[in-house]
Amino acid sequence: MKLNSDFNLRVVINTAEMEWTPSPMAGVERKMLDRIGGEVARATSIVRYAAGSSFSAHTHGGGEEFFVLEGVFNDSNGSYPAGTYVRNPAGSSHAPWAGPEGAVIFVKLHQFDEEDNARVVINTFEQPWFKGIVNGLSVMPLHEFAGEHIALVKWEPNTRFNPHHHWGGEEILVLEGIFRDEYGNYPAGSWLRSPHLSKHQPYTGDDGAVIYVKTGHLAGMTDRWQEV
Repeated sequence: MKLNSDFNLRVVINTAEMEWTPSPMAGVERKMLDRIGGEVARATSIVRYAAGSSFSAHTHGGGEEFFVLEGVFNDSNGSYPAGTYVRNPAGSSHAPWAGPEGAVIFVKLHQFDEEDNARVVINTFEQPWFKGIVNGLSVMPLHEFAGEHIALVKWEPNTRFNPHHHWGGEEILVLEGIFRDEYGNYPAGSWLRSPHLSKHQPYTGDDGAVIYVKTGHLAGMTDRWQEV
């Protein structure tokens, strides 16, 4: 399967308007955002676990990165409530499940640098925010490696950022409020992927926004995956 597999193109999806589709495991559904491959794939998805559902044991051949959006996600290493960011490096394995409240996660598979082997677990409700480079912006760094940066960014109402280019591309999931730029308005649940060297000037209105943002990871992706 190839879905939004041309990384030279800008992609905008309001995931709240997508239907859930079943996975091979009962009680586990997903919304596919980009994908190259079958059940083992380079993939970005939102995955919903029904109460008490589980996924079979599996190995992360190219790593797994996820952010818990709702409920509590679990595996043998621990429990991860909403707001938790986790990186499981290439070669790691687990058999995850959801408790009685179920869980929804934003997950990226098979996208790690070969040398990025750190396991990361961050409860973002317990981490400090740092002042951003413009007034009204706060940043919570989550991970960085070889030019790739992942963070939460909190935008106060009516905040405007400088026009800028995305070296290595930019990927955003809007968690709260409405994120905006000159191309449109993106409510909570919107997923945006902007290619290497794209440009915009983002801002917020009266509602502000909180976004999960990843940069520096898309340069050369089309060439790297075009034969898959």
